[in-house]
Amino acid sequence: MYLKKTKQKSGRIYLSIVDTYRDKEKGYARTVTVEKVGYLDELEKDYDDPMAHFKERVEQLKEKKAEKVAPITLSFNQDDTLSVGQSNRKNFGYMILSQIYHELQIDKVLTSKQRPSKIDYNVNDIMKLLVFSRSLYPGSKKKTFENKEKFFDRHDYSLDDVYRSLSFFYKHSSLLQTKINDRIKSVYNRKTDLVYYDVTNYYFETDIHDELRKKGVSKEHRPNPIVQMGLFMDTKGIPITFKLFSGNTNDCLTFRPGFGKIHKEYNLGRVVVVTDKGMTTGDNINYILSGKHGYVFSMSVRGASKAFKKYVLNEESYTWYGTEYKRKSRLEPRMISVTSTHNKKIKKQVDEKQVIFYSEKYAKKARADREKAIKKAQEIMDNPSRYKKTNSYGAAGYIKNMEIDKETGEIITPHHQLQFDYDKLKEEEALDGYYAIITSEYKESDDHIIDTYRGLWRIEESFRVTKSDLEARPVYVSTEEHIHAHFLTCFIALVIARIIEVKMDYKYSVGKLLESLSKAECTHMKQNYYLFDYYDEVLKTLGDQFHIDFSKQIRSRGEIKKILASTKKQ
Repeated sequence: MYLKKTKQKSGRIYLSIVDTYRDKEKGYARTVTVEKVGYLDELEKDYDDPMAHFKERVEQLKEKKAEKVAPITLSFNQDDTLSVGQSNRKNFGYMILSQIYHELQIDKVLTSKQRPSKIDYNVNDIMKLLVFSRSLYPGSKKKTFENKEKFFDRHDYSLDDVYRSLSFFYKHSSLLQTKINDRIKSVYNRKTDLVYYDVTNYYFETDIHDELRKKGVSKEHRPNPIVQMGLFMDTKGIPITFKLFSGNTNDCLTFRPGFGKIHKEYNLGRVVVVTDKGMTTGDNINYILSGKHGYVFSMSVRGASKAFKKYVLNEESYTWYGTEYKRKSRLEPRMISVTSTHNKKIKKQVDEKQVIFYSEKYAKKARADREKAIKKAQEIMDNPSRYKKTNSYGAAGYIKNMEIDKETGEIITPHHQLQFDYDKLKEEEALDGYYAIITSEYKESDDHIIDTYRGLWRIEESFRVTKSDLEARPVYVSTEEHIHAHFLTCFIALVIARIIEVKMDYKYSVGKLLESLSKAECTHMKQNYYLFDYYDEVLKTLGDQFHIDFSKQIRSRGEIKKILASTKKQ
């Protein structure tokens, strides 16, 4: 900043205070008028030494600028235009994502693995783009690349580099997950003596099938090929690791490979696994107990033995809590079916605690859900030619004598032979609202076991977050390496989001947090200044927790760069 003397055509001297800045877009230094002072000959009438006076004024403005209290004057020309493809909009909210990303030292792992390779682009920069975009502006890899200017980081790589980097990420996926786990244990005191497990699937926007993409039982009842994902999570709701399986893999078969991986690579001790009834098989229970571990599983009451159903429906030993909830438990040996090394089924006895509870709320929900299935079953019996196996889901079980063509999936039973199964309806109605939890941890109280099992909702929520907020599906990449890398970036984005949620003491949902961070944007004005135009209660609370002020309306590029640099010093 200095006092500028401009000689007019008339010979008079005009004084102004100007500042210099580097125009990053133009690539050279420019000046901007801070204050218009006036003509020197007129100023001499009011000041003994105008030059000395206004040089002192320059020094005052310099001090104020250093203290960041000087007013900012921006000049705009009405004829200013935008160039094709130009966007002055950038995101600032990702500073918090960057802080967690570097806290987990993902950058160090990627940098160390790239160093001995021949890759000539920065894989860490690409990973950050993929993770931050997945969190705030989810879309395809092409769309993500096109939106790279949304962020203040470096972008000296091509779209082809983005796709090539996916193979690199796939190669080091296991190491990344292990290192992330180590950091979470170190920084957030992660406990892994109790872990949750569940499985879901994601569909592809294609009809192509291969070793990974196969047709299976879609959670969303879609005809597209799918891939299965098994996910382990800790008690805070932070994911531990994931594993992919081909789309036609039965849910219950995904548990053992995933658990074997997590126990071996993460050096765990004894673990109690919590999962739902889809994993409750004799082979899974035997696998857990053989490794000296424990389990808390739910078990299907409707699919249980007659003896077990009789115990559930027997009113003896139930304790009522209010008028809509009752509970009982027992220690009971149970026979399970286990596959031997010769692929034969053998019987084994396990000693476990069985906790049974009834909830009127759950019973009402079951009845409401069944009404839809019964209505559809009646429609199928009235017009069987209009339905196939794919669109009779949930209702076919209530229809007797129904035969389906294995090739076409069409219902081939004549209308007059179809009958409603009233015996099945009566049996299901009797079991409405009853739930069973089985566990090896027989010394624990009923309350503890139920509370432990209820923690499983966080993993179900994690799947909803990946499918909705992170838009992990449909999946557009096609090779196995690229598919795995896609889910790796989704996994890292979910881990970061969950950590933010934990640090915020679960005050806001992941969706709400990411929504506010995506809206924390700014627009480049001039002189490398940015104007911020969004602030809410979530950003205020986030700012207090992460020591980033989201309320400032004007920031210089230099100030933003300093904040970004500070997020990397973890």
